[in-house]
Amino acid sequence: MSAHGNHVENSVWGRAILMAGAILTIGIVSFAALGLGVGSIKHDAYDEAKETYYQAMEDPTISQDELDHLHHEEIDAHLSYLTYWVAGVTIMVISIIYAVFLGVGGFINTIQPQEEESHGDHHGDDHHDEHHGSASPIIFCFGVLLFLMGFPDFVEGVRPLLSQGGTFEAGNLVLSMIGLTIIMIGIANWWREDLPFIGHGEQIATSAPFEGEHIRKAGLWVFIMSEVMVFATFFSSYLRVRTEWCTKWAFDNGLENGTPVEGCVSQSQIDLFNAGEHVTGDVVMTASDYLRPGGAAGTGDFWTMLPGAVNTFALIISSYTIVLALKTAKAKDWEAPKGILRHILPDKKTAVKNYLIATLLLGTMFIVLKLVEWSHLVAEGFTVGTSQGSIFYVATGAHGAHVFAGLLIMLYLVFKADTVGYDEDNGQGIEYFGLYWHFVDLAWVVIFPAFYLY
Repeated sequence: MSAHGNHVENSVWGRAILMAGAILTIGIVSFAALGLGVGSIKHDAYDEAKETYYQAMEDPTISQDELDHLHHEEIDAHLSYLTYWVAGVTIMVISIIYAVFLGVGGFINTIQPQEEESHGDHHGDDHHDEHHGSASPIIFCFGVLLFLMGFPDFVEGVRPLLSQGGTFEAGNLVLSMIGLTIIMIGIANWWREDLPFIGHGEQIATSAPFEGEHIRKAGLWVFIMSEVMVFATFFSSYLRVRTEWCTKWAFDNGLENGTPVEGCVSQSQIDLFNAGEHVTGDVVMTASDYLRPGGAAGTGDFWTMLPGAVNTFALIISSYTIVLALKTAKAKDWEAPKGILRHILPDKKTAVKNYLIATLLLGTMFIVLKLVEWSHLVAEGFTVGTSQGSIFYVATGAHGAHVFAGLLIMLYLVFKADTVGYDEDNGQGIEYFGLYWHFVDLAWVVIFPAFYLY
């Protein structure tokens, strides 16, 4: 491989195909262990609990408390089954996407005509090392267009795979999968352009407000500013409707305080309540009612909050690991740590790679737990078909899409760290991605209290 030219040996790209095979193997093993192994056991337990509950419903001698207890056990058994089945399926699907992403990128670049070393030497000057214009973003955007056009059908096709009802039809996935393939082709071409680039010759902005900054960094800041506005609309819309909804909390609070709540509690209802009558209202149930302990739905406890809490800590820690990767890459006098960490971080190149892998694993765990949480909410009746459900799933889904897009980019960073390596000259690639990842982290830090606790 020529370090300063754009020539990369096919053997390097062949490593991407090997990495794809390893990831696919991990996904299949995880699905077999979680989805088919533990999931089958949990499904049998769910069937038994459901049968017991239905039989009890036909028994006139059973008390209501016993019936409620059996119903609670049936719900717990169902959610326990969903946890392992959805986790297994999600890990396998993510692994397939990762493997295809790496495999397509490696294959496309492997079949590129092999360049002669003399060609790289002939063009190995500063001009050749500069970043030039690329068609990859145009190809990528076209793929995104097709993917989004087919996304509604894609959702319907995926729903049966997550045990959410319906019949699986492969035709629902066609348009989105074509778009995803084009996305991967565009990214694969970007790989070919960026992999040998060692950081020399970064194009510099010449006008305010980014004068003197790298153009790629300035572009990322502009992108982040646009994303801030997108998520600001989610937060503002949710807070507005949240304060106007007749929630269970507002209804009960109005009764207890004797203060009518417009559109929620009338004075006549308060009078009935004060007279000792049982009063009910047409209240709105939000995601936090199902998730937070003491929520109005009565199902929220420590375990329902756990996925969101773990995800919060996972993203915070992943921001730290990406910083460690950048710090290690930029360090000119880096030394391996002492003790047990020396086995994990034996040298600079391996340390950068392992920090990036840690970030990748934390982000992947976020996606898995998010889909597990969604499956529980849907099973309990909180669907996208309501206004409160739609704003929750759109906001958290948009954030999840940003996380997943970042993970695909992370795969490339891991690949480059494993093959070419990062150092003080080309470490800005990690820096630029880190800015994006920190934004994703901060967005979730706002989403969690707004949608889960309020």
